[in-house]
Amino acid sequence: MFTHTHEGIIITDDSGSITEVNDAFSSITGYAPEDVLGEHPRIFHSGRQSPEFYAEMSHTLLTQGYWHGEVWNCRKNGEIYLERLTISAEKDADGLLQHYVSLITDITLMKEHHEQLERMAHYDVLTNLPNRVLLADRLSQSMVQCQRRNQSLAVAFMDLDGFKAVNDRHGHNVGDKLLIEVAHRMNEALREGDTLARIGGDEFIVVIVDLGNIEDSEPVLKRLLKAASDPVYLGDAVMQVSASIGVSFYPQDHVGADLLMRHADQAMYIAKQSGKNRYHFFDTAQDNASKTLGQSIGDISSALGKCEFVLHYQPKVNMRTGEVIGVEALIRWQHPVRGLIPPLEFLPAIEGHAVSLELGEWVIDTALTQISQWQKIGVNLAISVNISAYQLQQVNFTTRLAGLLAVHPEVPPHYLELEILETSALHDISQVSTTMNTCHKLGVCFALDDFGTGYSSLTYLKRLPAYLIKIDQSFVRDMLEDADDLAIVEGVVGLAKVFRRDVIAEGVETIAHGVALLQLGCVLAQGYGIARPMPSSDIPEWVSNWKADDSWQVNKG
Repeated sequence: MFTHTHEGIIITDDSGSITEVNDAFSSITGYAPEDVLGEHPRIFHSGRQSPEFYAEMSHTLLTQGYWHGEVWNCRKNGEIYLERLTISAEKDADGLLQHYVSLITDITLMKEHHEQLERMAHYDVLTNLPNRVLLADRLSQSMVQCQRRNQSLAVAFMDLDGFKAVNDRHGHNVGDKLLIEVAHRMNEALREGDTLARIGGDEFIVVIVDLGNIEDSEPVLKRLLKAASDPVYLGDAVMQVSASIGVSFYPQDHVGADLLMRHADQAMYIAKQSGKNRYHFFDTAQDNASKTLGQSIGDISSALGKCEFVLHYQPKVNMRTGEVIGVEALIRWQHPVRGLIPPLEFLPAIEGHAVSLELGEWVIDTALTQISQWQKIGVNLAISVNISAYQLQQVNFTTRLAGLLAVHPEVPPHYLELEILETSALHDISQVSTTMNTCHKLGVCFALDDFGTGYSSLTYLKRLPAYLIKIDQSFVRDMLEDADDLAIVEGVVGLAKVFRRDVIAEGVETIAHGVALLQLGCVLAQGYGIARPMPSSDIPEWVSNWKADDSWQVNKG
């Protein structure tokens, strides 16, 4: 057994000098018997254990005659390894110590494997950042510390804008390298004690601790935005993404760790909906008031199945001629408990999810049905439908649109107009342009919605074949008091003329707004000053009764 066992065996006399070793010992340590006979086992020490550790070992052997544990020792070649060590004191019949027998097993690989499994359970393999499991543990600990220290913490949910386009265009290897670099930069932007975790794909969560007040989080959030949006150079290619960040605060938002993260996630969707590359604080008061029933994808999918969504229609007019040129379809959720819910309370929750495509197609189908119904009673109105960048960039978009048109052969396709939302989220302009041209061949035309809000609106105007641009209501609403907004409106009207596009202003709330727009050369408009969105049943009567204001007729020019 001494010779054939896989365990290394060391026998020492009562003074600790080695008197015998077996072949397994030599295989483990690299020492031949002649190297160690007469030596003390301290020659194997690696230096990783303290003198106190060995003092405790000796004390246990003397008092109990047995010691068992793990020891870092050194092989003959200098390599440090971990062994499981059992030492037994052997005594004669009179109880006198004869010698010590040590059994050693090399568990280095076992330890490394265990640590690797432990790391995989708590760290993201790609970025080496904490994963969702470790994040949950650190967040819970930080919440306890908050209570003890009477401080606050922030949970920031981050989603990278434009990352999918990088993956699609350059492949997952490049996408992974980009993720690693951006993660490293964001980690560098944090303070000591903060935690950055990757929870999947291009989503990250940061726990920002030791906050005296909510505002103390903003320098960190701004550094995170910069870290995410700075260009990344990979070989000859330059990559650039940005981050949408939603933030919840504890104990201001007095909920558990899971809800804190979920609330931050909800706020992130609002940041993304508001234009990306920004952060948005979760509104606890608003959440308490409404409980945002519509935030659940499941709820929205269920509501679609129950036919709880309706379209209201806002007229669009030519202020100069008095003609009603069409209507815009605006979705509402007719909730059985909460009543009529506006789109901003439920659409952000489904952005980028399959149910948003289902809802988008439902809107188009319902609009086509409505066009047909109005035409049967002699009301010939085009309907414009809002379409998300996510839906437009689906590879089968034109096929799906052609299918919807085919279901309504009685409707001339040019009566359907698609207004593109979130132009800043269009990643492949060439592909989008090709899609739009294919839709033109079907007879459907496009408009660019919210024009003037995007950082590269001019690029889209030049490259996308949209016949109409819509001036964002945020500029129109304040143009009578704000010189900058007036200049923007005037500039957009000028651009429309240069590029030979029609232009319509939304947010026309007063007669004075209309007068000012006509003087700038913008004749098409919609807004509360003309008509609020209304059910489809109210449209025919409104169309027959509406007349342009006399002051607009004066400005016929």
